[in-house]
Formats: sequence, C-alpha cells, structure tokens
Amino acid sequence: MNILQATREFALNEIEKYGLPTLIHFEISETKAIELATKLNVDKTIVLLGVYLMDCKLGQAFSEKRPLEHVQMSVEASKEFLKPFNVDKETEKKILNCVQAHHWKIPYESLEAEIVANADCYRFISPKGFFSYVATLGKRYIYDFSLCLDEAEKKLDEKYAILSLETCKQELQPYYQTFKHYIQLSR
Repeated sequence: MNILQATREFALNEIEKYGLPTLIHFEISETKAIELATKLNVDKTIVLLGVYLMDCKLGQAFSEKRPLEHVQMSVEASKEFLKPFNVDKETEKKILNCVQAHHWKIPYESLEAEIVANADCYRFISPKGFFSYVATLGKRYIYDFSLCLDEAEKKLDEKYAILSLETCKQELQPYYQTFKHYIQLSR
C-alpha cells in the first residue's frame, strides 16, 4: 500500500472510531484539495497527506473533551504515522505544516499548506458542508437551537477569516453572506 492509500485509510479508520470529522466533511476537503492542487500546480501528494492528517485526531480530542488540542494531537499522530514511510525531512516538514497551519494559528510555509487550510474552509462555508455541520450541531445541542446557531456562526466566521486564496474567496463569499443572513433571520 502506498503512503496516500495508507494515510487515507488511517484517517477514515479514525473517523469510523470516533465519528469526527464527518465523512461528508472529509470528502468535501479531499475533493477541493485535489481541485486546488491541480489548478495551482503544486504537489498533490503533500496536499492530500495534509488534508488526510489535519484532523486525524479531531474525533479523539472531542471524545476526551479537549477539542482545542486536536491540532497538536494530529501533529503528533502524523509524525508517528509517517515514520515507517521514510519521508524525507523537507517533505515531512511541509506535511506537518499543512496540519499545524490549517487553522492559521501559524504561518503557511508552502502553497500546499495554504491549499489545505482553504480546502478545510469548504467544510463549513460550502452549502453541503454548512448544512452537514448544522446537522451535527443539532445532534450535539438538541435542546438549545440558539446555541446551535451561535456555534454555526462562530465556525462560519472563523473559516471565512482563514480563506486566503482568491479563487476560494470568490467562490465562498456569496455562500458566507447568505448563511450569515439566514442565521440572523433564524434568531
């Protein structure tokens, strides 16, 4: 099995075990990452490895009531996961930056990392991603619709602020504005 197949399988096993991210969100970011990597002519393997690993420990972090630690947990798991593949240091550095920087808490060190972060934004700003997230929040906050709206808007704003690629901004801005409008109408 090659590194891409093994990494995708690892990420999907984590999703099956913990339930997060949702399969819908996983597929949204994977599809958009492939599209952007192709369009911007960068290393598709690094981009996909970054997308597969960026939230590999999100579900575990949530299950352990420490969701804010999911990025660091994913970085550590990624380091361990990559060891048997003997990835060269420069490639490993790029992959780990994709994982570390997908929330834009640290700078992107490559266009591949920027693509991963932007592909992640589609999970929450694209129509399919937004409604999937709202459905997930509805299960989590079954008795508090206003909290569901607050969380959806918070994530929408967070991801919109991360968007940095012009093509992504142009595509997602109308959805962002529409969802903001509908959230306000729902209050």
